[in-house]
Amino acid sequence: QVQLLESGGGLVQAGGSLRLSCVVSGRTFSSYIMGWSRQLPGKEREIVASISRTGGTTYYADSVKGRFTISRDNAKNTVYLQMYTLNPEDTAVYYCGARGGVGLTSSSAGAYEYWGQGTQVTVSS
Repeated sequence: QVQLLESGGGLVQAGGSLRLSCVVSGRTFSSYIMGWSRQLPGKEREIVASISRTGGTTYYADSVKGRFTISRDNAKNTVYLQMYTLNPEDTAVYYCGARGGVGLTSSSAGAYEYWGQGTQVTVSS
């Protein structure tokens, strides 16, 4: 059984920064492609960032490119999402996801096998 536990969410003013963390337990962390997703009101869940098993390849949604950075530490079974220049439109619950299979990164939320419970990020104007 794979378990994912996110942390690091909170309330921040526009222009501020946050770093989310996700610790994975239960299986070999380095065997998973990891991703961060969010679901904005009235919209489908979107993958905002994804990272390959070794960390050498990353994907970012256009909406966060240049502002968010995904990274992982396989020795700590942890994936991070560093968020800069936050704006109110980034307000959402952020979820950490894991998937196996082929490929380097994954931009499709439906492809992920496991999800955490989420952490709330609120950006005030």
